[in-house]
Amino acid sequence: MFGFLKGKHKGEKVFYSMVSGKSIDLSEVDDEMFAGRVLGDGIAVEPKEDTFVAPCTGTVTTVTDTKHAIGLENEDGVQVLIHIGLDTVKLNGRGFDTYVEPGQKVKTGDPLVKVDRGMLREEGIPDVSMLIFVEPNGHELTKFYTEQAVEAGSSALVEYK
Repeated sequence: MFGFLKGKHKGEKVFYSMVSGKSIDLSEVDDEMFAGRVLGDGIAVEPKEDTFVAPCTGTVTTVTDTKHAIGLENEDGVQVLIHIGLDTVKLNGRGFDTYVEPGQKVKTGDPLVKVDRGMLREEGIPDVSMLIFVEPNGHELTKFYTEQAVEAGSSALVEYK
């Protein structure tokens, strides 16, 4: 639906949304570690769908045993962490189906993981999800697209140079 946004950023360095929903500033996340940017700067999305996709072309660096977090490194060496939900580590992987493994190459929009958001709601676990820049590799994050409806794999979330 928002494919036109992808072309708008041609030639610019962009991380796209990892899930469809609404983008929000990290400071709005109800978790001190993320809101305080302890792990790094980033952005959050309040999801409206269950499937999370690659926000960039690159390599999968990490898939946690609990499946709630996936690390990626793009072609510029920028390392990001996708963290799905708050306190989801305590589920020990229940409700998560991963489609990737460390070392696997992915393209923007490739499916990474599917989450049973209904189960998260039943467990009282917030599904707000974060894209954290754990290692910018000398790059500067220049623009965050917050407070917008975003589509997985096609809406820009963060620009960098």
